[in-house]
Amino acid sequence: MSPTVTQDMSLFHLIGSASLPVQLVMLLLLLASFLSWWYIFRKLFVIREAVRQSDEFENVFWKGTDLNALFQSAAGSRHTAGSMERIFEAGFREFMKHKRQPGTDITTVMDSTRRAMRATYQREMDNLESHLSFLATVGSVSPYVGLFGTVWGIMNSFRGLSNVTQATIAHVAPGIAEALIATAMGLFAAIPAVIAYNRYSSRIDRLATRFESFMEELSNVLQRQASG
Repeated sequence: MSPTVTQDMSLFHLIGSASLPVQLVMLLLLLASFLSWWYIFRKLFVIREAVRQSDEFENVFWKGTDLNALFQSAAGSRHTAGSMERIFEAGFREFMKHKRQPGTDITTVMDSTRRAMRATYQREMDNLESHLSFLATVGSVSPYVGLFGTVWGIMNSFRGLSNVTQATIAHVAPGIAEALIATAMGLFAAIPAVIAYNRYSSRIDRLATRFESFMEELSNVLQRQASG
């Protein structure tokens, strides 16, 4: 009678008994998953706060608040101000600086104002988009990393059959099971990262559209003020 092959098929035993390359793949995917979840929650609060601050500033701006008073408020709260408020501060500061200079025509003043707002806009967008590339990388690469661990584990499992006289499913099942865990971990890391990346990219694009619209509207307001 052939001996009965008994194996502990629990998850932790399968991970612990996996080969070193497969364990390294699992560790890499686990770290990638932890980091991606950290950035997912961090970007959630950052984007939510950016939307809230933009809503509040737009409400104040379009209520007809004096621009000089609004500028003083923005300059005094620079470290806690929102992105739209910083764009306003940069543009209005540049506008007032050139307006005080005698002999400067309106076109030059407005060009400088728009460049100042555009530079601040780019910095704010860089800040909002930071770490999104990491989520995109995790989402696109993790399944392939997990697949590498799976292929390596299955390869080792079948190589082990060379020392067995009579191969049964009981001999290969543990090796295949531990190898497939790498694929599952790759998907576990990739799916949330892809969903978060698509969601946050869409929300940031909407914020970018709001900022660009605000810059155009502010330019029109300042140009009318300079002409008057």
